[in-house]
Amino acid sequence: MSAIFGEVLTLGQANGPDIAVKVFGDEHYARYESLDGYSAVYDDELGLFCYARLSAGSFRSTGTPLLQPAPQGLARHLQESRRTVVARAEARKFRRAAMAGGSAHEEAVVRTLGPNQGLLEGRVLSIGTIKGLTILVDFQDLASTVSPADVEELLNGDDFTGNGNICSAKEYFRRVSTGKLDYTNVVVGPYTLSRNREFYVNNLLIEEALQLAVADGLDLKQFDSQNENIVDALNVLYAGQTQYRGELWPHNGHIDLRFGTMHTDLYLLTSLGRTPADLSIGTFCHENGHLLCRFPDMYDYGERDEDSVPSAGIGSYCLMGSGNHNDNGLSPSPVCAYLRDLAGWCDNEIELNTPGMHEVRQGEYNTVLKYRTSRQNEYFLVENRSKMGLDRALPSSGLAVYHCDILGSNEWQQGTAARHYQCALLQADGRRDLEQNANRGDGEDLYAAVAGIALSSTSTPNSREWDGRDSGLIVSDISAPGETISFAVGVAAADVVASGAASPMLSIPDNKAAGISSTIAIEQSGTVAEIKVSVDIKHSYIGDLRVVLISPAGRSTVLHPQLGGSTDDLVTTYDSTVPGILGDMVGQPMMGTWTLNVSDRARVDVGKLRKWSIELRSSPAAPVA
Repeated sequence: MSAIFGEVLTLGQANGPDIAVKVFGDEHYARYESLDGYSAVYDDELGLFCYARLSAGSFRSTGTPLLQPAPQGLARHLQESRRTVVARAEARKFRRAAMAGGSAHEEAVVRTLGPNQGLLEGRVLSIGTIKGLTILVDFQDLASTVSPADVEELLNGDDFTGNGNICSAKEYFRRVSTGKLDYTNVVVGPYTLSRNREFYVNNLLIEEALQLAVADGLDLKQFDSQNENIVDALNVLYAGQTQYRGELWPHNGHIDLRFGTMHTDLYLLTSLGRTPADLSIGTFCHENGHLLCRFPDMYDYGERDEDSVPSAGIGSYCLMGSGNHNDNGLSPSPVCAYLRDLAGWCDNEIELNTPGMHEVRQGEYNTVLKYRTSRQNEYFLVENRSKMGLDRALPSSGLAVYHCDILGSNEWQQGTAARHYQCALLQADGRRDLEQNANRGDGEDLYAAVAGIALSSTSTPNSREWDGRDSGLIVSDISAPGETISFAVGVAAADVVASGAASPMLSIPDNKAAGISSTIAIEQSGTVAEIKVSVDIKHSYIGDLRVVLISPAGRSTVLHPQLGGSTDDLVTTYDSTVPGILGDMVGQPMMGTWTLNVSDRARVDVGKLRKWSIELRSSPAAPVA
């Protein structure tokens, strides 16, 4: 399935010029907006994109084309109700299934959940020599200037870099599989279909395209590598720019067509483009990842699943996430280590459960570095994703750590024991932007050079198992991004201990919520595993006092919440090893300015912050034997 996340695309209109719109969604459900943010629908009667209004939770055409000013009073960014979204998606599935000659269950071959040990059900063709069939088609009203020779180079070229593509589709799969998948395509056509392009928005063109090729004398038996009378890979590329509408939306599906003893199974439909300058390998590789390898989608389908909260899944960091769009599809992301391992492409497994130093090379796709947890289906993987080779268009550069569970789903962004991703990138900045759908990757997602502990059970993000138990994984001393990245597992080079003290002798204003603040700067880097804070406050009624500690990252925790009544003076030490005290500060970065805020929240009694101190320790948990 090929999803679009707010890209500006040019789409055709039956009774008007091509028009640029923003597109959100996939072939089962999509939403369109004008460039200035008004929701739009395609009006079949007018043959034009028109401004949309909402009626009972569903879009209706206003009858005003997008090329005209928006109707007065129309709101921007309208969205249909979740019930409508789900209903439209289901209707699309059943409609396509009927056209393909199967059931809706058969048609829904692409999912975010891999029920077959992490993969989709069906024939897996990820290893061996596979010959695919690619059919080029024109419409009655539109022909492409892209030649079969252009497509032949895009799909099969040995040294293809045309139009800025990093390589051909054959070379892409050869690299990520380390030669285990030799996938080439026989390119035939172009054949001219019987109708104009607009007709095929609502009618699947696959059968007509294959009939034209067979009538031209094509022998389908050459595409049956398993000797099962099944066409291994059927790809149909249509003339013109990609139409993200209806049955012309690029997609992978099932269709059962019979030609003598041969029949079809899975197919890909996408576009040729107008000229060779439009050719890119991203969508072709993504959809063939489904078709050949039975890879699931690694992103969230959004409103139409049982979880109504949208998220980005693995984002730009895998071909099967949104990585097929990297560099406009010219430099699609590699298949991530998780899926390569499931495909059987990794001959070398390096176990990370024994403490020690490791090196990982960028682009060493036949190697997987794995840390096993207490559950067979759950584990962590480490990979070098420095910006070079197939990773040249990533948003970040450095060491990637994935939390994997073949029973998970990239629909589930919650991160709980019951609902979590199938393959979650532990984003180094701790913001969980992918889970929160803030973006599809940014420059702080991967681990760059880190001295000391980068990842542990107490860091943010952490290496705990999905049910919260300590997995024992500790990653430390990571070198800078590059062809080779070194890192330690199990034991950091040394504990990091830092401390500081201040004697501000500040008077605390009476009955003022703002109070007074004192700071201590910590220069050592690391992640807090233990913390102690000592305070010495002179005051004649400590029940008036509220004492708050604020970390350099802005997290705050209350040390003293106006307890103690008429007791004089607050002289004490708070220790994170005591349950319920300072626990919010464990996992925070050590380096930076720590702030103590003291306020008097009642009248009459006053006092003074005489001094305070802080002691921080970043120490790894016991290594796994």
